[in-house]
Amino acid sequence: MAKILVVNKFYYRRGGDCIYTIDLVGLLQSHGHDVAVFAMQHPETLQTPWNKYFPEEVKFGLGTSSFKAILRPFGTADVIQKFNALLDDFKPDIVHLNNIHSQLSPVIAEVAHGRGIKVFWTLHDHKLLCPRYDCLRNGTICEQCLDNLHNVVKHKCLKNSYIASFIAYFEAKKWNRDRLEKCTDQFIAPSQYMLKKMKSGRFTSPKITQLYHFVDEKKYENVDYKKEDYYCFVGRLSPEKGVATLIEAVAQLPYKLKIVGDGPLKEELITKVNKNAFVEFLGFKSWEEVKTIVGKARFIVVPSECNEVLGLVALEALCLGTPVLGARIGGIPELIEEGFSGMTFESRDVEDLKVKIEMMWNARFDYETLAEYSLQKYGSESYYRQLMNIYKQSV
Repeated sequence: MAKILVVNKFYYRRGGDCIYTIDLVGLLQSHGHDVAVFAMQHPETLQTPWNKYFPEEVKFGLGTSSFKAILRPFGTADVIQKFNALLDDFKPDIVHLNNIHSQLSPVIAEVAHGRGIKVFWTLHDHKLLCPRYDCLRNGTICEQCLDNLHNVVKHKCLKNSYIASFIAYFEAKKWNRDRLEKCTDQFIAPSQYMLKKMKSGRFTSPKITQLYHFVDEKKYENVDYKKEDYYCFVGRLSPEKGVATLIEAVAQLPYKLKIVGDGPLKEELITKVNKNAFVEFLGFKSWEEVKTIVGKARFIVVPSECNEVLGLVALEALCLGTPVLGARIGGIPELIEEGFSGMTFESRDVEDLKVKIEMMWNARFDYETLAEYSLQKYGSESYYRQLMNIYKQSV
């Protein structure tokens, strides 16, 4: 069995990349692999035998630690030293990277590659193509940096700041395509959308493999497929997730909407709803709570207004037997088979979203069959077999 070092800048249940990383560690261990973890220190970091090798936390913002945070994206001595110490101790055959930019930096890929270790990199955002991760500028999709990285400075894409944007520009210049390809054996794109986007960014095709994310089947046991009279949104309450557009679309609809999540738009959205009895804000919920809420919903809405690499919330809903109404943007449409697993609508189009919500409310789906099909397609065992093939082809 291979010894595998899994890397992500955070190692607690913070977001999609973190959940994937934690589940990947569990999956590999369940198949007998010796697995170690490398991440940044954080108060909520899960305890592992390897925490002593984690570099200290850096925070991006004003304060005494800001200079250290500015240097970290370029590869600092403390990260290199701790990563080398872990490699010396664990001696992995494979290093599997996830989100590493800024807090850890791709220097760890170069370190591992320089020691003859195979490096695989699962992509969770657009950082290798866009200095600000999300291909957004002033709330709209922008891909100008695919042709000229200097546009990040020109448009002050990072925090509307020339300083922050210059740092992102120099980070992208240092960790350029040629340098990243040289130290990475295979990039793993979680969707066909991301595969195509990497190719449009002139990454070499043989270096990229497409493999959808997976779910842990054990988390989907004992699901009741009896639906209740509501639909839901699950995610961060921020502009790019499209929840403001959703609120606008549902203003005149007589169907119960439950909103799960927190974020910077929460108070504004609550005010906008203005005591609408058909909209309920539930705040942040644990997985078990989300499982119950989503599992009993007629459908979920994924109204994203940015190019999602895949759409983990949609994938999870399908595995609970809950259809998805998703925006036709990024990797989301790949998860939806019209009529069987849900419907799609034009991103940012309030009227189209409103019409599709009505259609979804009145449609009928075979929830149990949907769950069985999705668990088979996105289950961990299928994922494991495909991942092992990717490892073997490059080892």
